[in-house]
Amino acid sequence: MSVENRLLTLMREPVYVPGNIAELAQTLKLNKKEIKRLRDTVHGLLKEGTIARVKGDKYVISRDADLISGIIRFRQSGSAIVIPDNPEDAPEGKSLFIRGERTGVALHGDHVLVRLSNQKQTTTTIKRGKKVVNNPEDDRIYARVIRILARANDTLAGTLQQTRMFYHVVPDDPRINRNILVADPSRLKIKPRPKVGDKVIVKLLEWTQPHMNPEGEITDVLGKTHTPDAEFKALLHKHNLETTFPEDVLKEVHDYTTQVSETERTGRLDCRGLFTMTIDPDDAKDFDDALSVERLPRGDIRIGVHIADVSAYVKPGTALDREAARRGNSTYLVGCVIPMLPHQLSNGICSLVENEDRLTKSVFFTFTANGKLKETLFANTVIKSNKRLTYKQAYAFMTIDDLNEVAKTPLPASHQTGSTGRALNRLSARELQDIQTNIRILWDIASKIRQNRFKQGALEFDMPEVKIYVDAEGYAERIERIKNDESHQLIEEYMLMANDIVAETLDKAQMPYISRVHDEPDEEKLNELREYLVSSGIQCGDLKNRKEVIRLLAKFKEHPDGYSLNVQFLRSLKRACYRAERDGHYGLYKTFYAHFTSPIRRYADLIIHRIFDGYLQKDGNPTAPVALPIRYNKGKLDSLSAHISITEQNSSEAERESIKIKLLEFFEHECDKAVKSTFEAIITDVKNSGIFVELTESMAYGLVPMSSLTDDFYQVSVDKRSIIGRRKQNRYATGQTIHVTVDKVDRFKRMIDFRLANVPQSTELPA
Repeated sequence: MSVENRLLTLMREPVYVPGNIAELAQTLKLNKKEIKRLRDTVHGLLKEGTIARVKGDKYVISRDADLISGIIRFRQSGSAIVIPDNPEDAPEGKSLFIRGERTGVALHGDHVLVRLSNQKQTTTTIKRGKKVVNNPEDDRIYARVIRILARANDTLAGTLQQTRMFYHVVPDDPRINRNILVADPSRLKIKPRPKVGDKVIVKLLEWTQPHMNPEGEITDVLGKTHTPDAEFKALLHKHNLETTFPEDVLKEVHDYTTQVSETERTGRLDCRGLFTMTIDPDDAKDFDDALSVERLPRGDIRIGVHIADVSAYVKPGTALDREAARRGNSTYLVGCVIPMLPHQLSNGICSLVENEDRLTKSVFFTFTANGKLKETLFANTVIKSNKRLTYKQAYAFMTIDDLNEVAKTPLPASHQTGSTGRALNRLSARELQDIQTNIRILWDIASKIRQNRFKQGALEFDMPEVKIYVDAEGYAERIERIKNDESHQLIEEYMLMANDIVAETLDKAQMPYISRVHDEPDEEKLNELREYLVSSGIQCGDLKNRKEVIRLLAKFKEHPDGYSLNVQFLRSLKRACYRAERDGHYGLYKTFYAHFTSPIRRYADLIIHRIFDGYLQKDGNPTAPVALPIRYNKGKLDSLSAHISITEQNSSEAERESIKIKLLEFFEHECDKAVKSTFEAIITDVKNSGIFVELTESMAYGLVPMSSLTDDFYQVSVDKRSIIGRRKQNRYATGQTIHVTVDKVDRFKRMIDFRLANVPQSTELPA
């Protein structure tokens, strides 16, 4: 048994008395070499928060001293919660609540050690002239920060400001509510020299006194704050994203060709004669999936799902592979992509552009005339896409019978020329007819698959997305709400099906692989959701029952506040991740699921492709296990899964922040207009501070402050679902549609204030 295991076993014994290093070594009967290991072990366990130092130099399991380690997450108000490293350490598995004055010198995201406290929040009221202190029912677990185990960041981005006495940096993240004191920038030697109002990077110095502001040193200047370039650079810094690739990677891809050679085609199934198309967003630059349609004898239809074979170009052990693994995935910021692979691959030889030979891995599904799956085949293939379509164009083919009208659907300006596709009005009537026929065949089968999937228990979320377009200078120019229409659903169904069947095939072949896992939600989270819904007037049963969950989501579709309710439901679920275990997918209701269909932008898919090659080389014996290279054993896949789960989460946070920044930028420009635009909004919540709203088109959130409602004196209703005017009895309730204009945008707090527009307000209230 290792020194660490022996130490922890000793400390967990009921009769253990905290001891110092010498006492622990004596009790464990360690030799000199093991004592050195003990010192290193104690240092490591202290750093991660597993053990704590008490009474000067003695050590104990943290939980035994009411100490818990975890990540602290601040709110803008200054209070915080701590998410324990081990949920079992916290009473009832809950997050820990930290009042603002008890956060010490912690900053958002730090790894901290906290001590549990019995202190509850108190309120004071006046009854009959007497002061009464109440302890309302409060089931939160309180704690206070004892020690910082590790800082989340040693540098921060923020805006340089000046008061009469000193200079300071206001952090970009509003959850860091302490300004960073800095020296007079005129004395700095860095170039360009920072000026007040510049976006800068500040390095944090040691901070030990919570009653004083932290201090730092300016190390870099990003430009004038709130300009697109400065905001972009700050976002890259915060999330450790890089737009360029290392020199050794660029050297490896320098000689990559733009066309597939005859040698590369050798040994692959030639599918260039199949009618094949890609369907992607208007501004897509990389195309990693395509669909083909074949009509077989007796009415059968064979659908080919063709995925770019990135594994043919990105070989294990190369600098290119190491960098792709480090990045883990591409990151899609507003107006910019931080790719996992260099342009020569992501937009070049790996991209399934129109009218070019490309190497692919293909899954062929054969369906009967009535849409029943009959057979599945796999192959390494070469294809040539006949047509690159946008979702809008595909939707037109699906819904409009008149091909002359369909042909008027334009390609985006950036795709009017070159190999990425011809505009529809330049195609012949025969070509248009072929596209329409094949798209309608694809949707006829996909719609049946979709209906059956939901019938079997998959959860259906109606979650529209927003696309923000920027001008030449990078400023937010317009916002478009993207609906998940049939063209999106068509692609989604075939990609889900391919991911499912590949995972099941690898599992049955007893080949280790990386699963896309979505764990069952915690019962406590579901109960909290149920209580929230009941308080909002939505009745629901036991949410551990999938049928009840499906019924609930159906109710959300008809509810005026359906989007927000879906968001609340999603928050009650666990985050999907990667794992080298077949643990299933709760949302999709699948036992087997892996990511196979996007290897240009996800490293998980690239690994699956390499493992799948082992399956394809099994000489037609799908049940015989294959000895995989050591790099793909279970231990390696465990490590990779943990890493790419972290990079995915980092990218998701960067993408959300990028959207938030651009929404603020867009609505800030609205403030400067002489005649302000009017926006339709849904009331999502009411508080004493005002009405919280979500705009229906942009899905931007904001507040209509109570102080702006000057026509009456408004108070929150007893059920806390509306505010009511005392004199006129005007009522604004959650779920109600109103119209607003932008009143104020605070870029530092990242908040938008709206004002009720001078237009007739909706009088229709939710049931």
